[in-house]
Amino acid sequence: MTARIACLLASEIALFACASTVHAGLLPFGEPHSRAATAEAIIAVILALGLVTGLVRPSLARRAALAAQGLALLGTLVGAVTIAIGIGPQTDGDKAFHLVLVAVLVFGLWLAGRIRRR
Repeated sequence: MTARIACLLASEIALFACASTVHAGLLPFGEPHSRAATAEAIIAVILALGLVTGLVRPSLARRAALAAQGLALLGTLVGAVTIAIGIGPQTDGDKAFHLVLVAVLVFGLWLAGRIRRR
């Protein structure tokens, strides 16, 4: 696994873990939302599994990074849709955060796609 994609996956894990703690009400800002907290924690775990898989089995790094980030993007888009239809948290921070997450995950998918196949 390239250092760049490993660092990006680690950053994505941190972003989702922070979002989960905000929505769990563990940090003094943001809007508590238990379903969002659970979804973000699951996405962080999926990304962590992708990172660990790529580090332990370099031959699977490309597939692991693509799969983990693809699932994370799907989950993030589901969250964005829930915000758009009024089910999820409606704060400006949540809306902006989802836009940032989508951009980071799309970039990560592009970067992972550039990993040479072994």
